[in-house]
Amino acid sequence: MSADVAGAVGRTGDSSDRPAGGGPPHAAPARRDERGGKPRRGLTRILGAQPHGLLFSAPYIVFVILVFAWPIVFAVWMSFQDYFFAAPGADVDRPFVGFDNYITVINDPRVWQSFRNVGVFLIINVPLTVVLSIILATALDRIVHARTFFRVSYYLPYVTASVAVVAVWLFLFSQNGLVNQILGPLAPSPSWLINSALAMPTIALFVTWKGLGFYILLYLAALQNVPRELYESVSMDGGGRIRQFFTVTVPGVRPATLLVVLLSTITGANLFTEPYLLTGGGGPNGASASPVLLIYQRGIEQGNPDVAAAIGVILIIFVLIIAALQRRFVGGEES
Repeated sequence: MSADVAGAVGRTGDSSDRPAGGGPPHAAPARRDERGGKPRRGLTRILGAQPHGLLFSAPYIVFVILVFAWPIVFAVWMSFQDYFFAAPGADVDRPFVGFDNYITVINDPRVWQSFRNVGVFLIINVPLTVVLSIILATALDRIVHARTFFRVSYYLPYVTASVAVVAVWLFLFSQNGLVNQILGPLAPSPSWLINSALAMPTIALFVTWKGLGFYILLYLAALQNVPRELYESVSMDGGGRIRQFFTVTVPGVRPATLLVVLLSTITGANLFTEPYLLTGGGGPNGASASPVLLIYQRGIEQGNPDVAAAIGVILIIFVLIIAALQRRFVGGEES
């Protein structure tokens, strides 16, 4: 009997390696995907398990390539050329000049001033945006009556055209504006928007107020994912509203905080409309000029698109460095 059992075991062991007809052993089975489906082939690895999803995202991918990726690539190429505008269809020579445009930009004190201006703007705007939006979002999340009214009230300036809102701020902060009339002898001289020290902080306050509603909505959405049990636990331990805010709310909305910081930084680095309208194009004496405003002046008004493109490339590098630092220190391990 032991021989029969041994033979049966031997035949059973051979059955996994040989076909039913007794032919040669099978090759190693093809590698299947994690869900036990059919073997993954090369095209599936590139397109994913659901390649038809690319069909739905294709319009946006094309939009990003045409509106964002291609202009950036073209700007980088332009910054290394002696580029100038010509009539459509004209065949002109635009020679390669290497880093000459970047040397021109680096040696221009107005470029350095514009980057200092936007640095001052970001130092005021980004922390103020984060603090105000998270506090107001927490307050709006707790109120019961007139919640929709307050949410619409905060969001209304964000969707209002900048030109219309700028007219209101010019009325408030002009030399004979309402703010100076209220302050009386305490009003600054020169006035807010024509004062070299106050022009950019005033613009930062304006941009913070106008965009606050959008960031409040981001925090309101993040607050819905914070478990209510955590607030109850802190409350049972004797913690009040302030302790709940710092121990539950702030850590709970940390991903939203990183998003708000990144978005406000990118928006601030692209500052153009506000200094162009509020201070008449970066005044006084360039105290409120931003790099994007300088790009417009150099590229469109002065006809030096190659130098303007070099400023744009430096601005992109500047924003990427700032965003990387923010992701490292604000996002922490979750980033």
